[in-house]
Amino acid sequence: MGKAGKALKQVLHTYGISQNQLAVTMKIGRSTVNHWVNEVRDPLAESIPEILTALDQLHPEAVQEFLVLYLGRFVQRDKVSDS
Repeated sequence: MGKAGKALKQVLHTYGISQNQLAVTMKIGRSTVNHWVNEVRDPLAESIPEILTALDQLHPEAVQEFLVLYLGRFVQRDKVSDS
């Protein structure tokens, strides 16, 4: 499976966000988040903005970390060029 689940798992752990908190904020089932985190299934591309919105509501710093972990150098390059 892809990097999204690994990135999400790390961010949830780092910021103390439970899978249930993310699911409730996104208004989806906890089992869906569990499948992403355990890399049973990747989130659909349409879900990524929803994940970002939910993370922003729960812990704003988690958004940037998720993006860096998920997109890597693409986000880091943009961050450097914005400075």
